[in-house]
Amino acid sequence: MSVTRSVENIQFLPFLTTDVNNLSWLGYGFLKGDWTLIVVNAIGAALQSLYILVYFYFSTEKGAVLLKTMALLAALLVGYCYFSLLIPDVSMRLSRLGLFCSLFTITMYLSPLTDLAKIVKSKSTQCLSFPLTVTTFLASASWTLYGLLLQDLYIAIPNLPGIATSLVRFWLFWRFPPDRDRPYRPLQA
Repeated sequence: MSVTRSVENIQFLPFLTTDVNNLSWLGYGFLKGDWTLIVVNAIGAALQSLYILVYFYFSTEKGAVLLKTMALLAALLVGYCYFSLLIPDVSMRLSRLGLFCSLFTITMYLSPLTDLAKIVKSKSTQCLSFPLTVTTFLASASWTLYGLLLQDLYIAIPNLPGIATSLVRFWLFWRFPPDRDRPYRPLQA
């Protein structure tokens, strides 16, 4: 974004859903007392918030970006109030927050596929990021294994769609290689 000074071919929804996902899992980690969840999601939320700010800065549609960000933050705030004020039992709160986090994780992993029809129709993967696809695959596989090791299905199960959607995106990159779209120039160091 900073090199091209544009967000033309970059999707915003994955940044936003990942940030809300990190913030939700951060709350789950605090409630559960799991420092792995706390540290990883605190770092993830900070980075995603930074990406959102950079996206906002370079976006020509600042109103739409701001509206989407505020809507999801409002949903997160409502969720926080619900879990904190209306569910006094900690085990029930952990269970419901785990379900809430699971739904956001699934949303986060499905969000890059919002352009699937456009990709197939145009036969171009220009709007997808290959490094992000690799990272998503590795992260979702790692979290699935971590959840299985802890026997925490709220962590393990919602990361399975991350593996599946990454495999779909790998197939799309294979089927519609990026070099067919445009030649990439190496960045000057």
